[in-house]
Amino acid sequence: MKTLDISYIKETCRYLSTYIHKTPLIYSTSFSEMFGAEVYLKAENLQKTGSFKVRGAFSKLSRLKPEARVIAASMGNHAQGVAFAASSLGIKATIVMPLQASLVKQEATKGYGADVILHGESFTDALNYALSQEQYTFVHAFDDDAVIAGQGTIGIEVLHDLQDADAVVVPVGGGGLVAGIALAIKSLSPGTEIIGVQAVSAPSAYESFHSGKLIEVPVQPTLADGISVGKAGARTFEIMRKYVDDMIKVTEESIARAVLLCLERKKLVVEGAGAVPLAALIEHGDRFKGKKTVLIISGGNIDFTVIDRIIHKSLLSSGRIAVLKVILEDAPGRLHRLTGIIARHGGNILNVVHDRLVQDIPVGKTLVILTLEARGFDHVREMTAAISGEGFQIAKS
Repeated sequence: MKTLDISYIKETCRYLSTYIHKTPLIYSTSFSEMFGAEVYLKAENLQKTGSFKVRGAFSKLSRLKPEARVIAASMGNHAQGVAFAASSLGIKATIVMPLQASLVKQEATKGYGADVILHGESFTDALNYALSQEQYTFVHAFDDDAVIAGQGTIGIEVLHDLQDADAVVVPVGGGGLVAGIALAIKSLSPGTEIIGVQAVSAPSAYESFHSGKLIEVPVQPTLADGISVGKAGARTFEIMRKYVDDMIKVTEESIARAVLLCLERKKLVVEGAGAVPLAALIEHGDRFKGKKTVLIISGGNIDFTVIDRIIHKSLLSSGRIAVLKVILEDAPGRLHRLTGIIARHGGNILNVVHDRLVQDIPVGKTLVILTLEARGFDHVREMTAAISGEGFQIAKS
């Protein structure tokens, strides 16, 4: 068995060039100006199957015999990577996915030629079921040297395009991606910082990293479902402790804003897990100021039934959509006067709801709930002050 080191990763990189894209490293002028750093995006959302996972899948499956039958457990991206790699190499694949896995990722996995089994409520349930199927060769999503080596090829590509990177910011779930990238980059450029990022709703690697021991943490629903893992891998944790410089957490609000920023500023479709490095700049921008910072945009397989909610959440969190509740006399002309104030201050009314049956609202008055489009929180405060200044009563939310 080969030792997992930089020579192993370089060999894997040469092999994978036949099957995958060398994804672009995109310099972002807008993000650089926004955060006071030189910001580059490693666009793995443009990779085959829409995610970096195909790298690890090819690395693992290429070391098996064609007659092998493989099984994997995944929330979605590993599933698609294994399905695509197996189909390309003539290997039969079965994927176990939890019931909560995205429908888009389920259908995509089937489309790549794999059999899909839905089992359990969580990734752990799906993983345990897959491990129990002894007639198959199991392909782990992250805790496997061949898989880690495949993900590490991203680190080699980053340094090929940007030799003097100061920091590389990586999404972390089970740890295969950050372990591979950290091992590769620290072997070639020891001075480059490796920063792992997790969602506050799924912080197992964060808690393990900072406690110095591998622990399991219950996960909560998160927009970053691709890194919603309750426990990092034993092998990946060992590598993280040695090569990763720091691990930070980001909120759901920042993840939503990062998804929207990628759409608006870079015209890139990015899933929640792929957006957490940009969310790290949103929340922890000071630590990256003046640095050449690479964000690993790990995937773009976002469920488009969810993207509308993500955009709306982001617009609310940034003050570009606001909800104002105003109590006014239920009489002709009062609503017209209220909307006139908003119009004069440049607000755009998206929706108006009258509620005359609200408890504690006197007879003869009504609660009007206005959904407004605004330029930000300062603009919302300006409109609120103008409405109050004209004698209208703002209701508490």
